[in-house]
Amino acid sequence: MKEFLHRDIISSGSFSVTFGSLLSALGIFIVTYILVKSASYLVRRSFRRKGTIDGRQASITQLIRYFVWILAIIFMLQVMGIDITFLIASSAALLVGVGLGLQNIFKDFISGIVLLLEGTVKAGDIVEADGMIVMVNEISLRTSRVTTRDDNVIIFPNHKFVEEKIVNWTNNLHPTRFSISVGVDYSSDAALVSRVMMACGLDHADILKDEKYYPFVRLESFDDSALTFALIFYSNNLFRIENVKSQLRLALLEAFRKNNITIPFPQRVIHGASAQPVPSDPQ
Repeated sequence: MKEFLHRDIISSGSFSVTFGSLLSALGIFIVTYILVKSASYLVRRSFRRKGTIDGRQASITQLIRYFVWILAIIFMLQVMGIDITFLIASSAALLVGVGLGLQNIFKDFISGIVLLLEGTVKAGDIVEADGMIVMVNEISLRTSRVTTRDDNVIIFPNHKFVEEKIVNWTNNLHPTRFSISVGVDYSSDAALVSRVMMACGLDHADILKDEKYYPFVRLESFDDSALTFALIFYSNNLFRIENVKSQLRLALLEAFRKNNITIPFPQRVIHGASAQPVPSDPQ
């Protein structure tokens, strides 16, 4: 059995891989796999017990997985007789060349580590980035997978979340405030317009009615052709808020028609110079 374990599978000069070292590397692989699964389960159970299952769970699990597997690969290479320091030293020039060519990829890797450690953006967060409102589905080491409001999946490079200015709506400690504006004819009863808009807002299920977050109506401006009113409200339905706004606009349109409130179209009065008689030629 000893001879079998010490039998060479690959041999080249001072380097050789035996059956024993290969079995040891396989054992390290199996133990690492079990450790990663167990650690992931313990993290999930810990968050579930605290009742705070969110994106932090995925970030911590990812970091544990990366760290344990890096250590396992180093141990497997050493068990198989591969000198890591010699390998790194001998390929230093190559690594410099590769590093210069892959700067953006390395930048995304570092950004991914920063995101996983800091937790400023986590899986499940709703953020405004690159001019879009997206929901973060998964943060990997180099890229993040996000979903737009149109349910399109986009792969974001991680450096966008680290280097650029983003708005994380999920980090708000309070519900988010939104508004919709509408213009009405100058002959409209302003008090009636306010009551109708308030009634539409209070009738919607996704609008909060707490004392602290109660909706209200504001007269915003005197425009050229209309009085512009705004319904200002608070909601927790951040990702699908455009659907809420659309439903409110439809409700307002129907309510305005029932109450004979007119939404005017732009009007322009053009004054032209009166025609002057053309003098006749003298005879």
